Amino acid sequence: MATTTAGSKPALSPEERQSVLRTLKSPRLLKTEVLAGLVVALALIPEAIAFSIIAGVDPRLGLFAAFTMAVSIAFLGGRPAMISAATGAVALVIAPLVDSHGIDYFIAAVILAGVLQVLLALAGVAKLMRFIPRQVMVGFVNALAILIFMSQVPELLGVPWLVYPLTALGLAIVFGLPKLTNVVPAPLVAIIVLTLITVLAAITVPTVGDKGDLPDSLPTLFFPNVPLNFETLQILFPYSLAMAFVGLLESLMTAKLVDDITDTRSGKTRESWGQGAANIITGFFGGMGGCAMIGQTMINVKASGARTRISTFLAGMFLLLLVVSLGDIVALIPMAALVAVMIFVSIATFDWHSIQPSTLKMMPKSETAVMLATVIVTVWTHNLAIGVGVGVLTAMVLFARRVAHFVSVDRTVMELNGEKVATYVVDGELFFASSNDLYTQFEYAHDPDKVIIDMHASHLWDASTIAALDAITEKYHRHGKDVEIIGLNSASVLMRERMAGKLGGGH
Repeated sequence: MATTTAGSKPALSPEERQSVLRTLKSPRLLKTEVLAGLVVALALIPEAIAFSIIAGVDPRLGLFAAFTMAVSIAFLGGRPAMISAATGAVALVIAPLVDSHGIDYFIAAVILAGVLQVLLALAGVAKLMRFIPRQVMVGFVNALAILIFMSQVPELLGVPWLVYPLTALGLAIVFGLPKLTNVVPAPLVAIIVLTLITVLAAITVPTVGDKGDLPDSLPTLFFPNVPLNFETLQILFPYSLAMAFVGLLESLMTAKLVDDITDTRSGKTRESWGQGAANIITGFFGGMGGCAMIGQTMINVKASGARTRISTFLAGMFLLLLVVSLGDIVALIPMAALVAVMIFVSIATFDWHSIQPSTLKMMPKSETAVMLATVIVTVWTHNLAIGVGVGVLTAMVLFARRVAHFVSVDRTVMELNGEKVATYVVDGELFFASSNDLYTQFEYAHDPDKVIIDMHASHLWDASTIAALDAITEKYHRHGKDVEIIGLNSASVLMRERMAGKLGGGH
């Protein structure tokens, strides 16, 4: 995964990066965007059908969602070249609603999820991305690469033996062709070559058509037939909220990944409400909803070299054209070709540098633990939100544990104006994790009658620290000793004046 390091050139601003207008004026750049859109569309078709099956709905709902999400986000989103469509993460979250209440409630939940995403965007949820550590991001990328690979394994089990040499040929093309030429995207060449071989040689292997029926008409407006009352809201809200959070999280983290790869910045808040608006549009056209897709985005950006909204828009348009007008031809594409493309994407997506022995030796064990926790939980649950949540929580706990040990207390005893005085110099940041140990760092019974606690090298961050200081002074008073706290900075003084002696309890 590309990262921006100290000394590298700064990320391009939205004004400096490749624009749609510049691309339209350049046949070379436009060809890249068009071919990338075509490759993504071909890869989206079986994925959308597969996710429809996961959700327990008609394949057309997944295909219509892929079309409407891609086209909508091309105009509304904040991250150019990122692909949004029906996704497995969203399908898994919302699938139980189909079984319990049917399609109308399912579509209504998609629309409500879109509304919630817009509201979350306006509330500034995108700004929370700054709290996701880099190792969680690395874990997210590696986990998704593993999940992409795992999703292809069923396509290689219980199939005719000819699938294996076809898949091997597809892999040879997608890995080998870029070393010879980049004129045409290697994934597109692999799809065309393998399709021609299976058709001309009359080879019987699983094809896209085996995944489900393709639609033969354009999507039309759909208004879910559900009662507009509080009871309906109670049914929909848990599913919609889960879908909104999972969709935003996957979209924002994918956007951050593309930012790093392309060395450009994107509008995360715009991307957030754009995803919401796209889901609302998708729901009203009878689609199953979705979010950004890491696999297809990597095909678009990394494998095909696309950089603008043109490729995203064309991916949706080509998909609709292919399934409605050329459905019979698309149905002939062997799944082996798409499996080869997705395996290539998984290998290209994985951050191999992160698991090199030299990297693991250099990296603090806590950082490696955060990455592994994110990977293991994401792969185990197949839920990005849970995996990232566990990763962030692990990072927080380990960080608090490390910082807590950075606090030191040095004691000196000297005579001042003929009186013995014990001086404690506290050095470090004091918060709930470190202040609890602070109480035990003083020799209450053995100190002289005058004690000075020097805080010039520390800072008070929370009520736990104020309570700890209250407990320390109270214990010294019980021993009949005078305590003076000096050296507090202005912020710490204000906090202590506001809360000291008012928290109750004690040690």
